[in-house]
Amino acid sequence: MYELKISTQFAAAHQLRGLEGGCENLHGHNWKIEVCVQGNTLGNDGLLIDFRVIKGETKKVIDELDHKFLNELASFENIEPSSENIARHIFESISRKLNVPGVKISRVTAWESESACASYWVDE
Repeated sequence: MYELKISTQFAAAHQLRGLEGGCENLHGHNWKIEVCVQGNTLGNDGLLIDFRVIKGETKKVIDELDHKFLNELASFENIEPSSENIARHIFESISRKLNVPGVKISRVTAWESESACASYWVDE
């Protein structure tokens, strides 16, 4: 099994409604996102997948979040824009777009600070 990882960043604001304390107030983060993909077989070029493909699909999703108030986006209309839900949203969005045989998104991690993150993956 091979695993590749890319990372990117975006800035966004959110509120965690109903949570007592400072996170209920409007605040922002410089999010760091890590996207991992896995697969068993390398192509004739010696690659599982070109990093540019992963970065390109990730950028499309991140561009929808960057410099936005996440609570106002349709993706978070009925769920809190928590680190957990942001990781899941990015995972599911990229998974729908990445159509490379034998390659799947294995994990997305959303870092809201240098010391706090949440990861999402599908346990098969």
